[in-house]
Amino acid sequence: MPAEQLPPAGELTAEAVAALLPRRPADGHKGTFGTLVAVAGSLDYAGAALLVCSAAVRAGAGLVALAVPRSLQPTVAGRVAEAVTFGLPETSTGDLSPSASAELIAARDPAALVVGPGIRESDGYGALIGLLLESEGAPTVVDGGALNLLAAREHWWQGSAREAVLTPHPGEFARLTGAAAGTGEADRHAGCAAAAARFGQVVVLKGARTIVCAPDGRASISPFANAALATAGTGDVLAGTIGALLAQAVPAYEAACLGVWLHGRAAERIGAEVGDSGLAASDLPREIARARRELATGAA
Repeated sequence: MPAEQLPPAGELTAEAVAALLPRRPADGHKGTFGTLVAVAGSLDYAGAALLVCSAAVRAGAGLVALAVPRSLQPTVAGRVAEAVTFGLPETSTGDLSPSASAELIAARDPAALVVGPGIRESDGYGALIGLLLESEGAPTVVDGGALNLLAAREHWWQGSAREAVLTPHPGEFARLTGAAAGTGEADRHAGCAAAAARFGQVVVLKGARTIVCAPDGRASISPFANAALATAGTGDVLAGTIGALLAQAVPAYEAACLGVWLHGRAAERIGAEVGDSGLAASDLPREIARARRELATGAA
């Protein structure tokens, strides 16, 4: 649909997203709030995996499990104290063994998955992501390298059997859709809406005033545009935040909207102290927890 024919995207407000917060009963336990499995990280980008896990813990997941190639497990184990790790089997050539890895991930009985931040873009990972998306299972955030691997698979969405939230930045969006995201807000909205309808999945087009679109035509836009977020690793934090909300049984579109708002508000809080530069992605998870408290108490 041309940009001029689209209904406007609603701006996310504190009042609206506060209504999306998952309940936190006082008698709940870690099982109440869901297990998130993150398939993330590589030797070159181990930090991406750690950022996903830190964000997921702070965003309220009951248990966070990090799945990495077996050879990488000693490097990441214990780096996020609250996250458990498990090693995925590798082939003799050093790539993943896709079917064995998929079985190990399923055995963890995740309430949600995050796949792609910092992964090696290899045949093994490509096959694993295909296996995961083509099998019924927990809702999944697809980010980073997983988006690039999907872009290389013709008509990948036609075989998808599980609900997903795709979180591309403009470059990944262009590779995934074959079209530039555009620079104006109306063009970005139109492109994001078209991608959500085409893929049958929620799409989060990241950037200043991030746009969230659902396949049914719903669309929301973030009120936040913060240059402090223009630094490596902040997208990994967003992926972990949305994944944690999915693990707490927040529906996909609502989890994306709430996660985008919390991420933007956390950056705004940090920016109030350090300005429009100097934010490190590792600063964000703690502030996401504080932003969530603001929403829960009506202080936002």
